[in-house]
Amino acid sequence: MTHIIRPARLSDLQPMYEMAKRTGGGFTNLPPDRKALTTKLERSAAGFSRTGEDVADDLFVFVLENTTTGEVRGTCQIFSSVGQKWPFYSYRIGALTQHSEELGRTFRADILNLSTDLEGTTEVGGLFLHPGERASGLGLLIARSRYLFIRKHRNRFGDRTLAELRGVIDEAGGSPFWDGVAGRFFGMNFQDADEFNAKFGNQFIADLMPKHPVYIAMLPESARAVIGVPHPTGRAAMRMLEEEGFAWENYIDIFDGGPTMTVRTDQIRSVRESEEVTIVEITEQLGEHIAGNKMLVAIGQFEDFRASYGWTEPRDGGVAIDEVSAAILG
Repeated sequence: MTHIIRPARLSDLQPMYEMAKRTGGGFTNLPPDRKALTTKLERSAAGFSRTGEDVADDLFVFVLENTTTGEVRGTCQIFSSVGQKWPFYSYRIGALTQHSEELGRTFRADILNLSTDLEGTTEVGGLFLHPGERASGLGLLIARSRYLFIRKHRNRFGDRTLAELRGVIDEAGGSPFWDGVAGRFFGMNFQDADEFNAKFGNQFIADLMPKHPVYIAMLPESARAVIGVPHPTGRAAMRMLEEEGFAWENYIDIFDGGPTMTVRTDQIRSVRESEEVTIVEITEQLGEHIAGNKMLVAIGQFEDFRASYGWTEPRDGGVAIDEVSAAILG
């Protein structure tokens, strides 16, 4: 294994832009716009270099690098606390039950309520892996490295963590949910709204979105059918989140209706089960096709953070690690 996760640098702008063009839309955290990506990378650099142990409006952007070729083949992000700069909106699915004595009937209506319940929550997102790398276990490396970074810098993150999964997008690049709900109030299509949100934030939602509840039964069937449903390409990501302890608790994205998964940060499996150990030996007797336990290994703080797969075995006072992983991790 020759791939590592490391903090993104401004020099990674071009490969990130190329990856952004491959997302197919609806991927707000990775917009195909050089200026927006540059702003993200600058904000990330500030987050990695900030001193202090408090939760702030930090963004951390990471990339997956093939250390043999130097190519960047994937990326992911962590927002330490959403809703710091502008409100973080979600729709929360609720219900209203009413009973008529005269008719002898009880009616239950499912309702979308505009909510900022999740403000202050840490968000993991922006995960993208180059299509050519999706059969090699690198998706797990990218996803779980974020949790090890949180574990190593726990005071910089919230008590809850969320992940927004992209909702259903049709063949034309539109969103049935947007067309059936928000699009009726904004006079713009989903692609334009998604692009605007990626570049400038969602304050325009606060300005224009009606604050009253939306009765789901009054939406067109095309919109109702996709509420809380992930994009087909996001189903594997949803399973990975569930394995980490995330659950869907009736929050959905206001743009495409995709599910927002949440978990208590300290209950994330990779946070809860990770261990801090000392490397006491580097050996050529461990490695792929040789011996050892394949583990996710992370070292370093902030801008020195690195994560990769490594092969380890217990030793007195710590662990031994294979020399290839030791070399690429520095």
